[in-house]
Amino acid sequence: MQHLSTHNFVNDFTEAFDGDQSGDPEPRQTPGVLYSRVLPSPVREPKLLAWTTDLAAELGISDPDEKDLNILGGNAVNPTMKPYAACYAGHQFGNWAGQLGDGRAITLGEWPLANGETWELQLKGAGLTPYSRRADGRAVLRSSVREYLMSEAMHHLGVPTTRALSLVATGDQVRRDMFYDGRPAPEPGAIVMRAAPSFLRFGNFEMLSARKEYDHLQQLVDWTIEKFYPELTGTDKTLQWFKKVMESTATMVVEWLRVGFVHGVMNTDNMSILGLTIDYGPFSFLDAYDLNFSPNTTDHPGRRYAYGKQHSIAYWNLTCLANAISPLFEDPKELISTVEGFGPVFYEKFYAMKAAKLGLDQVLAEEIQLIDDLENLLAEIQPDMTIFYQLMAELPEDLTDTIGINAHFEPSFYYSLTAPQQELLHKNIIVYQERMAKNNSSRSISNAEMKRNNPRFILRNYLLYEAIQELEKGDDQLFKKLQKALQTPYSDEHDEFFVLRPQWANEQPGSATLSCSS
Repeated sequence: MQHLSTHNFVNDFTEAFDGDQSGDPEPRQTPGVLYSRVLPSPVREPKLLAWTTDLAAELGISDPDEKDLNILGGNAVNPTMKPYAACYAGHQFGNWAGQLGDGRAITLGEWPLANGETWELQLKGAGLTPYSRRADGRAVLRSSVREYLMSEAMHHLGVPTTRALSLVATGDQVRRDMFYDGRPAPEPGAIVMRAAPSFLRFGNFEMLSARKEYDHLQQLVDWTIEKFYPELTGTDKTLQWFKKVMESTATMVVEWLRVGFVHGVMNTDNMSILGLTIDYGPFSFLDAYDLNFSPNTTDHPGRRYAYGKQHSIAYWNLTCLANAISPLFEDPKELISTVEGFGPVFYEKFYAMKAAKLGLDQVLAEEIQLIDDLENLLAEIQPDMTIFYQLMAELPEDLTDTIGINAHFEPSFYYSLTAPQQELLHKNIIVYQERMAKNNSSRSISNAEMKRNNPRFILRNYLLYEAIQELEKGDDQLFKKLQKALQTPYSDEHDEFFVLRPQWANEQPGSATLSCSS
């Protein structure tokens, strides 16, 4: 185990590519470079609020001492670090946004592991960078708590994600206009240390292509393949790499759908090249099963990034990445063909996931029809997704009457079903019961499979809202409860949280609705 303040970092990215070495944090355009060197801006009084022990152990990082705390709070750097903000672009809400970049994130360096791999350690909320545009590069406690807890919750759910190593209060106040309504207010500031093998996004490649810096584009593609996909060789390795990115992106979105996660802002600059969930902003888990639910007020009324559209947006974003790298191909025909194959890749993974949630032992035409019918049922009656699937796993084999079936699932309902809805529920459950009777595996084995794929605890927005409200008053009891509960989301150890979203949370700003502001 090594301390952040004394261990030797490596800097593969900054040594491989051209960067702006001036250290000037003044916001500006930076053509011709992939990053800008910049130091974190000091804060008044860093205080450690949370430390992720299991991640630290996995990476070989010692619990922080005072010197490490200064690094976590942006008040110091290890002499072997070469902090920088990355330059990238992106499509935001379907429109080309041009240069974006790390506006409030500063990568300190790469932490080497014993197996030869490295993980980037990055401070989010550490101050001004050349890519901060009109903002200040800071983050507030509200958004930092959300990112810290949710990235760890997703990890323990088994969803590909970046991680969070620490949460630090800065002792400073940050002004934010939470809902862009002209009423900015001071909020306590905070910094999250994020960790991932890489924070490269689709937007890194889009930026170079848009600027016609094709030599840099080829260099970045080759470097990415060599570092993260060394098994790829041959003259078509760029195409092979794109296929890998497409497959990992499809897997990530299927995992989102499995647990009911809505990212809320699937811009191309928020899409990881490694298929990791990245940039936790106005996210939410589903409460009621609403395919058109988007937690992001900035995404209303069009709801481009709604729960049920996430796979379509992933495909759209992949076409943007394909367009960006197309200048590297003499004939982009195979690249076009590959990206057009996203649908079959996604749906194969999607139906396999749904079958696992339902305990089905195969996925053929009968199962696909059953899954589609159940999806239509859920969209019609909009039960609580998490509770409904738990009740599916507890469904008695001999339960066949309409009244009994309705009573069994009633704990998942946000309103009383109409007679036609009860009949629709009954019809679908009977078909499901008949299909389950054909399984080659026993019902107990099927139920165990269902419980492995259906979380019992999810980090609901109203819980985050309550934890943040309490933390801002100096009370961390709920925060610590959630931090513990998210580590075992498939168990019944934390059933105090296994309840429907309360009525008050339906309209509460910061619970029911969020914005991109932080």
